[in-house]
Amino acid sequence: MPKSVWFLIIGMLVNTTGNSFLWPLNAIYMHDYLGKSLAMAGFVLMLNSAAGVLGNLLGGYLFDRIGGYKSIMLGILLTIVSLIGLTIWHGWPHYVWFLTILGFSGGIVFPGMFALAGAAWPEGGRKAFNSIYLAQNLGVAVGPALAGIVADYRFDYVFMVNLGMYTLFFFIALLTFKGLDARSIAPKNVVSESKRIINKAPFYALLILSSSSVLCWLAYSQWSATISSYTQDLGLGLKQYSLLWTINGLLIVLAQPLIAPLVKRWEDKLKTQLVFGVILIAISFGIIAFASDFKMFAAAMVVLTFGEIFYTPALPTIANLLAPKGRQGFYQGIINSAATGGRMIGPLFGGIMVDQFGMIVLVSILVVIVLMAIIPCLLYDRPLKRNHIIID
Repeated sequence: MPKSVWFLIIGMLVNTTGNSFLWPLNAIYMHDYLGKSLAMAGFVLMLNSAAGVLGNLLGGYLFDRIGGYKSIMLGILLTIVSLIGLTIWHGWPHYVWFLTILGFSGGIVFPGMFALAGAAWPEGGRKAFNSIYLAQNLGVAVGPALAGIVADYRFDYVFMVNLGMYTLFFFIALLTFKGLDARSIAPKNVVSESKRIINKAPFYALLILSSSSVLCWLAYSQWSATISSYTQDLGLGLKQYSLLWTINGLLIVLAQPLIAPLVKRWEDKLKTQLVFGVILIAISFGIIAFASDFKMFAAAMVVLTFGEIFYTPALPTIANLLAPKGRQGFYQGIINSAATGGRMIGPLFGGIMVDQFGMIVLVSILVVIVLMAIIPCLLYDRPLKRNHIIID
């Protein structure tokens, strides 16, 4: 693995560790500390994710136009400003304002990270994106475990730690990311290039695949929204809930040797990886329907995690394969926006469903929604086949 990719891995680890101090606890904070309904908490999280969609698209555009270093630094600086505000003012409605800005600024960063990984190690294929994904989830393992302890002591400190970690991320990016831009800047920007696209099949394939990501993340987002509050209602403490995310992050890292033979066997079968991952995600929500204690939720999280391991890294890999030269950032922005779009719809949808019908009805519907995500996974390459383009 190139040295430059290691810089990206370290940066993503610090970034995600800081973020994961806050995002798993957002719904709990608004519902239990600020006294808002789950539907209102879902609406605020929707605003956060809607801003993230715009941030992802802008981040991808900026990557192609000015390079990954400048676009990532812009996102980091905006995030630090909003975290300073959130650290000082985290009541209502200030929480809404700063959380929305965080969604936008964080969205700018992520397409650049994944696109830089592809540019820094083009021969790495899935390995380049999987390494960033692993760093992301190692941060998910560390962050929530510490956040649960900090939040139990004093919730205000969660915001301070998030700010401290993002400040560290700023210096890592400042000192190491600038040299990674040589192969990443396109000769022209996305808008000017888009007017001359002759073969639109790869872009149509990306849009079809993105619909699968929207459906899966609509369901996945319930873990940090409705499910988080549901665990508290069943008597699980913040430490136990945070431990579920630690299981998620650690398992993603530690399970790599276990799944390596299967991943190697399916290395050129990205569609198979997608479908297998989706099926496991659907099964995990079926388990939640019967969960009443920590062990059952942990079992659901384990199954969900294995599904995530197969499904999630395949998405940026396919996006990178589909992207014409000089448009990698734009395509990564699209696929990241799809995930963020699912996170935008999910909390509001889940909050309304739980308030009206209860948790069991919601998770039953989620199983169906996730299984529907198999359809675009199977069909996304239809436009490619009509144009005799093969990536899988």
